[in-house]
Amino acid sequence: MSTYQTEEEQVEAIKKWWKENGKSVIGGAVLGLAIVGGGKGWIEYNRIQAEGNSAAYESFLVSARGQDMQAAVTKGDALIADAGSSAYAAFTALELAKLQYEAGNKEQARERLQWVTDNIEDAAIKQVAQLRLAKLLLDMDALDDASALAGSVTSGEFAGEFSVVAGDVAYARGDLSGAKAAYEKAMSLGVSDTNLLNMKIASVGG
Repeated sequence: MSTYQTEEEQVEAIKKWWKENGKSVIGGAVLGLAIVGGGKGWIEYNRIQAEGNSAAYESFLVSARGQDMQAAVTKGDALIADAGSSAYAAFTALELAKLQYEAGNKEQARERLQWVTDNIEDAAIKQVAQLRLAKLLLDMDALDDASALAGSVTSGEFAGEFSVVAGDVAYARGDLSGAKAAYEKAMSLGVSDTNLLNMKIASVGG
């Protein structure tokens, strides 16, 4: 089950953008707040907060990439609690979901992905989480939930990928005509792996 393969490059691109531009974005936001609120204290507070989150995220990644689950969860939960709905919190929750899925803790992975979809406003990050969640629900045989989530996203960069999941749900239910229609729609919208999608279309008589 390729829950964490299809959109991995897009997530890495988002991470790379944040690494290259995050400080300037934070700096601009802090400056704007300072103009509104006034006072050097507010600027200093936000600067310290941003630097602290950045350091905490790097420390979390060391544990996560080292497969130290206990340390990763402890550091990740602390960062999410401290960073709120920031990009740091979002990337941390996505990484924790991946680790917990790979460890066989699917329900915990589901909770992490649901948290991102409920708390993160950035559209691209939210759709990555929703797509992973839809695939995970399919993997958990929660077909009704997977179908509802896949059908709720009809536009955006990942619309085609959601249509693939809708097709997979139909196929799992034995609805080959429904699966074919969803797969063909996905092809028209565009997906990252057209070869795999062509194989799926062929398997349902396309």
